[in-house]
Amino acid sequence: MIDLHCHILPRLDDGAESNASSLSMAKMAEKQGITKIVATPHHKNSIYENKKIDILLHVANLNYELRNAGINVEILPGQEIRMYGEFIEDFENGELLTVGGNSEYVLIEFPSGYIPQYAEKLLFDLQMKGLLPIIVHPERNQEILEHPDKLYKLVKNGALTQVTASSYIGYFGKRIRRLTEQLIEANLAHFIASDAHNTTTRPFHLAEAYERLQLQMGDDYRFYFQENAETIISGQHIHKEPPTYLHLKKKFLGLF
Repeated sequence: MIDLHCHILPRLDDGAESNASSLSMAKMAEKQGITKIVATPHHKNSIYENKKIDILLHVANLNYELRNAGINVEILPGQEIRMYGEFIEDFENGELLTVGGNSEYVLIEFPSGYIPQYAEKLLFDLQMKGLLPIIVHPERNQEILEHPDKLYKLVKNGALTQVTASSYIGYFGKRIRRLTEQLIEANLAHFIASDAHNTTTRPFHLAEAYERLQLQMGDDYRFYFQENAETIISGQHIHKEPPTYLHLKKKFLGLF
């Protein structure tokens, strides 16, 4: 398995706190059957800034430690980039990383409470520059929770999405789990990744998510999501199914 979204690099953000923590996370990943992890420290989220050159150095150092420790997991470079206005300019200046370092895909994070007003335009402009935006954990965005039709429009216009393994197995509650299921069913999700931060409160859960996906949706869905992750890392383009319009109906008293 390949994990496209993980905060395993030590001391860069709210993920691994030390080299020992990074090694513990890698051991846990190895037990889950994960062979490659894209390290995606936060960037431009108003708290953390992690530029390409620094991430590449930390990835090289961690891979060296993993080899010495006999842990058979490879770390690849990436970023979880909060959407901001100078995105394209900073990419052209060499500050931003694509998924794995050599693909055309970029992980983009919305603020947790809303979709930025300029999101549609920026996502379109990125595609015009040859980049393929992946919106991370849309199921945990409050505006999308209330108006999933807004995500449909972005996906219809070419954006991709990555749901979190923990969301799919219910770690963040029933409401988020149900929306995650609906996004998968409506072809509004294209990748599953861990977004792991540690081995305790935010572990991987990727193997459990794939097992649940296979049980709930069948072998074809599991193969599709796993193959998509592999396709990105190999530098190719994924296959997308047409999305289905998704609108959550409100229940009595306006409660979901």
